[in-house]
Amino acid sequence: MSISRREFLTRTGTMAAAYPAMLALGMLQEAPAHAFSLNGSGKGKHIIILGAGLAGMAAAYELLKLGYQCTILEARQRSGGRVWSIRKGATHTETDLPVQTATFDEGLYFNAGPSRIPHHHALTLHYCRELQVPIQVYNNINEAAYFFAEGKGSLSNRKIRVREIHNDLRGYTAELLAKAIDQHKLDTGLTTEDTQKILEYLRAEGGLDIDKLYKASDRRGYIEGPGAGELPGKIAPAHSLADIINSGLADPDFYNVSEYVYELQMTMFQAIGGNDQIPKAFEKKVGQCIHFGCEVTGIHNQAESVKISYKDSKGAKEIVADYCICTIPTPVLSNVDNNFSSDVSRAIDYIPYMITGKIGMQFKRRFWEEDEHIYGGITHTNNELTQIFYPSYDYLSKKGILLGYYNFNEKARQTGSLSHQQREKLAMDKGRLIHPQYDKEFESSFSVSWHKTPYSMGGWALYNSATRQSHYKSLLKADKRVYFAGEHTTYLNAWMAGALESARRTVTDLHARVSEQRISYPITTNI
Repeated sequence: MSISRREFLTRTGTMAAAYPAMLALGMLQEAPAHAFSLNGSGKGKHIIILGAGLAGMAAAYELLKLGYQCTILEARQRSGGRVWSIRKGATHTETDLPVQTATFDEGLYFNAGPSRIPHHHALTLHYCRELQVPIQVYNNINEAAYFFAEGKGSLSNRKIRVREIHNDLRGYTAELLAKAIDQHKLDTGLTTEDTQKILEYLRAEGGLDIDKLYKASDRRGYIEGPGAGELPGKIAPAHSLADIINSGLADPDFYNVSEYVYELQMTMFQAIGGNDQIPKAFEKKVGQCIHFGCEVTGIHNQAESVKISYKDSKGAKEIVADYCICTIPTPVLSNVDNNFSSDVSRAIDYIPYMITGKIGMQFKRRFWEEDEHIYGGITHTNNELTQIFYPSYDYLSKKGILLGYYNFNEKARQTGSLSHQQREKLAMDKGRLIHPQYDKEFESSFSVSWHKTPYSMGGWALYNSATRQSHYKSLLKADKRVYFAGEHTTYLNAWMAGALESARRTVTDLHARVSEQRISYPITTNI
């Protein structure tokens, strides 16, 4: 019996079943990474969007497709919000510091905000594809980078390759566990045969010998590398477990193993030329809606509309629309006059943001590559620097910018209290302990403390189990005619995906209300 493709698709029933069938029939040229299609029209409805970051522009992008009129008010003179790549000519003024101007060479940059895109953030990658933003691999994990612990241990105050500590700790831990199992000191509840399988796994995982003892192997590197002729290579000896522990190299400062963390597992990506290429691509689509230099001073629900008060270079102004999507970070929004409900007001006042900062440092030579064979990745420290990030672009080129520090919480607060010159000095003083090449090769720097940056006042929203059940939920629903979006309205805090997912969710809710349809935002399936 013959059957037409249309009839076959009709018989499959739901879209969930029809979609793979359409792929199999060759009716779709490309599988959309994150399908989103709403019925109905928003023509005749005016939406004011507060903030031209990713959430605001993504919301406008989808609303415009549905026929809505959008007006975006942005306090800054640029789009992107916290998605900001620093390159030559960029300027920045913090709350208590003079203006800072980047003097990096043309073509060099660093991401002051988000720098990484996990492979499972389907919506971020979808928009990169749809908006034609090319991406490249971001090398988040590099065993050739260093651990550096200041202290009094025998391994303190010296740089040690990540692979040495990882393999030594893994080996010693496997040895201890294997001995305990072998001596029947652990009740595993396993059969003799299954226990033997576990022991074999531990030998392979930890690099144990036939006696279940950990000994150094080429996993952790060489003192002298192998080569041609009579050059088998000389294996570096293992550090003792006691030395590792006493030197602080097993402390949480170091052992946040990136390859085990879901959000940081490879493969990771970045936009070629800086992650601000993503907001720039959105701006090309919605730029006609953006009004820069407009600082919001009031948000007030009215009977059948919402009124936004703001000020620009010409003075105080007001604008009225049918609905509002507010993407302003809560530390900033708490100082904006409003008539929100008590639950929303409490949420805005009590959701804290991460204290964090970065400094980009340009060097005339990529010594980390030339001298130390480090191509991307992160060096971890227990001092004020916390992390040094090596660039994952333009390998083997002459110059480069690395992140001299990326710190958080109290370390970031202390660093942020310094002047730009003092931050640079701190990065140099601590950085040369790891890379003595700093003094000869350094050229210029540019630092950003996000908790002191106007219109952001923090890196990303912070929640605990209690505030997820109270304050967080208050921002997920509309306050009369005002909707909220941004990474702070998701479980993807600190990620570009949070802003984008929130935009999709808010557009779905708002459009359902306008078109009086029952629409639910689809849950993202990460594969």
